[in-house]
Amino acid sequence: MPHTIKLRTTAFTKAVQLAGFQSDYALARAMGVNRSTVTRVLSGMLQPGPAFIGGALIALAPMQFDDLFEVVPVTRR
Repeated sequence: MPHTIKLRTTAFTKAVQLAGFQSDYALARAMGVNRSTVTRVLSGMLQPGPAFIGGALIALAPMQFDDLFEVVPVTRR
């Protein structure tokens, strides 16, 4: 069965607040991705890709992968 990476939205949002980011734009800039990417991943419209994951781990350090993301089975629609 294939798997994918899913954002732990509640933990991610809390980490963003604790890090002091005031907007998706400021967060996206610190992560090195487009603001629209942050918005789409947070809304569930887009799965986090390597640039998002790497950027999140850098911008939200000392958070670790398992704090912000989980590996889940791909659901067939």
